[in-house]
Amino acid sequence: MEIREILSKVDHTLLRQTATWAEIRALCDDGLRYGVASVCIPPCYVRQAREYLGGKLPVCTVIGFPNGYTTTAAKVAETADAVANGADEIDMVIHLGALRDKRYDDVAADIRAVREACRGKILKVIIETCLLTDEEKIRMCGIVGESGADFIKTSTGFSTGGATPEDVALFAAHVPAGLSIKAAGGIRSLEDAERFLSLGASRLGTSAIVKIVKERNLL
Repeated sequence: MEIREILSKVDHTLLRQTATWAEIRALCDDGLRYGVASVCIPPCYVRQAREYLGGKLPVCTVIGFPNGYTTTAAKVAETADAVANGADEIDMVIHLGALRDKRYDDVAADIRAVREACRGKILKVIIETCLLTDEEKIRMCGIVGESGADFIKTSTGFSTGGATPEDVALFAAHVPAGLSIKAAGGIRSLEDAERFLSLGASRLGTSAIVKIVKERNLL
């Protein structure tokens, strides 16, 4: 797979708690230079990044991150604020406890409320696969699809594990038509990126791919 094609699927990500504006600005510069899908950054930097980029690159941010257990009202408020600040894409974390309790209607309602708050923007739903059974992952493929989101996403990168080939293949076998897949967490090589894309992911959340391309002077 061509390097530029891989880069075009990358949400170039910096969500570290200590991230500074200088680091976010550098992330934006690299995102523009290497033609990534978006920059994925903390909500507190969305307005600055939007103004800095001037619409030249989509800005993605995270909601209910990384634990997912804030109330729906809090997630909606976060989402509305992010959209007002210029976010183009929203990556939200589900209420994992509600899923484990089999409160599927509550999980779906949480997603739908965020969907409504970012209507017209891309919504990706993080289900934190490392904490779920295969049965729960399959159930979430249906719930996320029915809730009107654009992507189901594997991981935050802040839990006990990230994306695995097995999980992306499981998603690909069970997502309804119209629901795309984002693999995130632990994607550290071009080989990893190609494998996840070949299995059915159409977005990759990673900080490593651009770094590799830069260091190896591949473009």
